[in-house]
Amino acid sequence: MALAPIVIIIFYIYLKDKYEKEPIRLLLISFLLGAIVSIIITTLLYYAFNILVPLENELSIWEQFKQAYFVVGFSEELSKFLIVLLFAQRRKEFNEPFDGIVYAVMVSMGFAATENIMYVMQSGPATALARAFTAVPAHATFGIIMGYFMGKAKFAPNKLYLNLLGLFFAALFHGTYDFFLFIDFVPGIWVGAFVSLAIGIFLSRKAIKYHQNSSVFKDDFEPIS
Repeated sequence: MALAPIVIIIFYIYLKDKYEKEPIRLLLISFLLGAIVSIIITTLLYYAFNILVPLENELSIWEQFKQAYFVVGFSEELSKFLIVLLFAQRRKEFNEPFDGIVYAVMVSMGFAATENIMYVMQSGPATALARAFTAVPAHATFGIIMGYFMGKAKFAPNKLYLNLLGLFFAALFHGTYDFFLFIDFVPGIWVGAFVSLAIGIFLSRKAIKYHQNSSVFKDDFEPIS
C-alpha cells in the first residue's frame, strides 16, 4: 500500500517521456539515491535547522511558517535538488529538457517511498490510503516543477539561475502545502493544502506538455505526410 502510488506515478511519467526514454539503470539509480542519500541529507539538514530555527511554540503561525518553508520544504527539496544536479544533470543521457522532469520525479519518488513506508509502518493502512492521494502526488508535483526548470537549465546559458529557480519553486510549493497542514489549530485552514496541491498538479501538467512539445526528438516520431 505504501509503494503502490509511487509505482503508478513512476509509470505515468515514464509513459509521458514519449520520444526518447531514459535508461532503466539510471532511473533505478536515481530512485535509490532519492530513497537513501536524499533521506540522509534531509535528516542532517533537519538537525541543523532545528538548532538554528527551533520550534519554540507549536501554536504560533510564525513558528510553523519557519518549520514548513525552511526546516521541511527547503531541506527536503534541497536534498533532491543536489542529487539531480550532481548525478542526473551531468549525464550524457540527459539530452532533452523533459529529462529534468523524469530524473527529478524519480529522485522525489525514491524519497517519497522511504518516507511513505515509515509513515505507513507507524500508522497503518488508513495513512497509506490518505497519503496516496495527498503527500505522494504532492512530492511528484514538487519534482515535476523542479525538473521543468532543471531540464531547461541543462541547455541554457543561465544554468545557475534556472537551476536555483527550480529549487525555489519546489521548496515554495512544498512549504505552502505543509504550512496549511501544520497550522491545523486554525479551523478549516487545511483546505489551503489541497488548493496548493491542485495548483501544483495543474502546473505540472502544463510543464509536462511544454517539454513534450519542445522535445528535440519529436520530429523523429512525427508521421510523414
